[in-house]
Amino acid sequence: MTSPSTGWRLALPLASLAAGAALPHCGGDPGDPASAWKADIMSGGDTTVVDTTRDAYSRTAPGIDPARMNQFFVGNSFFNSNWVTAPSSTEGRDGLGPTFNASSCSGCHFKDGRGRPPLADDEAFEGLLIRLSVPGADAHGGSVDEPTYGGQFNHRAVLGVPGEGRAVVRYAEQPGRLADGTAYSLRAPTYTFEGLAFGPMRADVMLSARVAPANFGLGLLESVAEDELLARADPDDRDHDGVSGRPNRVWSVRLARTVLGRFGWKANQPSLEQQNAGAFVGDLGVTSELFPDQNCPEAQPACRAAPSGGAPEIDAEKLAAVTLYTQTLAVPARRHADDATALRGADLFDSAGCTACHAPTLRTGERAVLPELAGQTFHPYTDLLLHDMGAGLADGRPDFLADGQEWRTPPLWGIGLVQTVNRHTFFLHDGRARSLVEAILWHGGEAQASRDRFAQLSAADRAALVRFLESL
Repeated sequence: MTSPSTGWRLALPLASLAAGAALPHCGGDPGDPASAWKADIMSGGDTTVVDTTRDAYSRTAPGIDPARMNQFFVGNSFFNSNWVTAPSSTEGRDGLGPTFNASSCSGCHFKDGRGRPPLADDEAFEGLLIRLSVPGADAHGGSVDEPTYGGQFNHRAVLGVPGEGRAVVRYAEQPGRLADGTAYSLRAPTYTFEGLAFGPMRADVMLSARVAPANFGLGLLESVAEDELLARADPDDRDHDGVSGRPNRVWSVRLARTVLGRFGWKANQPSLEQQNAGAFVGDLGVTSELFPDQNCPEAQPACRAAPSGGAPEIDAEKLAAVTLYTQTLAVPARRHADDATALRGADLFDSAGCTACHAPTLRTGERAVLPELAGQTFHPYTDLLLHDMGAGLADGRPDFLADGQEWRTPPLWGIGLVQTVNRHTFFLHDGRARSLVEAILWHGGEAQASRDRFAQLSAADRAALVRFLESL
C-alpha cells in the first residue's frame, strides 16, 4: 500500500528554496502575465510539492485541513489495497468481480501514475482497458453497451465465473522523416480478441483502448468554474486559428441531469465521484450507489449468479473517502525552470501553437470542491475541452457529444516524471507513443499545424521543446 507523505510539511518556502532562482516570474517579462507560466515552478498553485522521487504523484496537497486527513488515509487504503471475492470475512472490502480488469485501483494507477500497454503479446492487459459499444445512444445520450460483453472488456473473473477472453494488441510501424531528414517511426495499434467465452461480439462493435491516467491535481481541475472553461471553447472556429475546442455534455447520475464533462479521455465523466464509481464497477466489478448494477450481460449467467459483496459493495462513506483522496493529491513542482534550454523550449511550445489546446494556466473558482482549493492559479496545460485529433488517433467511438476523432486535451503537468514514477515513457490515450516526440508526431486534425511546425524545427530546437516538456 502506498504511504503518502503529509504534504503540508513541504511548505512553500521550501519549494522556493529547492528551485533556487526558479521563481514564478523569472525567465520572462515580470510584468507580462502571459509569459509567467514559462518559468513558474508552482504547477499546482498552493497544492504544489517538491518531489522528484517515485512518490512524486502520491503526496498529500499542502494546506489541506488536518481534519480531513483521516478520510484521506481511508481513501488511500481503499484505492491501493486489493479487493477480494465475496463472501469474505474481510468486511467492507469484498465484492471483487464477478468479472474485472484489476483487483485494486492502484493495479492500473500504480503509485497514482500512468498505466501502459503490454510489452509483449503474452502479457495481460494491466493499466490498459478496452471500452465496448455499438452504434446508437442510450436514454441520456451516452454510449450503448455491446450486448454480449457489456461496456468494458473484462479479461479476469472470480473462481467459478468465466473471464470474457483475452485482448491482444499488435503494432504496425509507420516510418517517416522530419524536415531535416531525421528518421522516425510511429507504431499503429490493432486490437483483437482471443478465446471469447461467449461467442463473437456484434459485427458493428466499436472499441476504444484507454490507459489509466495519473491521479494528482484532479481536485483543482474539478474546481475550475464552468464559465472559464466555456470561455475557451470555440466550436465554430470563429477566430480562424484552426482550433475549435468544444465541451462535452454528459449525464450526472448524482444530479440526474446533463452537465459539463471534465474527466476521462473523452471528458465523459462530470465529477471525480462519478469517475471513481464508474472505475470501481467497470475495472473492479465493485458496485456503488451511483452504479448498482454489475457488468453482467444476459449472455453471462455465471456472472449474474455470483455472490455479491453487498448492495452496494462500496458504501457512500468509502466512496467519498476515495474521492477526497483523488481530489487532494499534490501536484509535483516543475523542475529546471531556470534552465535556458527549457525556457527556449517553452517559447517554441507557445509559438508552435501548442498552448491553443494545452492551456498553461487555469484558475479555480471560489466555489471549489474543497475550500482549500478555491482561488488557485495553477498550470495543468489543458483546457479540458474536446478537440479533433485527426484520423490517425481516431477510435471511431462516440461518447456523449464526443465523436470518434475527438479527445479531451490531457494535462501535461508532471509528464516529465512518468519515467521516474512508472518506469516507462508510453503516452497518448492508448500508450502507442514510446516517447514525447512520437506523441507529438501523432497529432493531427486541429493539432496538425502545430505538429508540422515541430517537424520543421532543427534538432536542437526539437530537443529544447522536449526539454521543456520534461521539466513539467
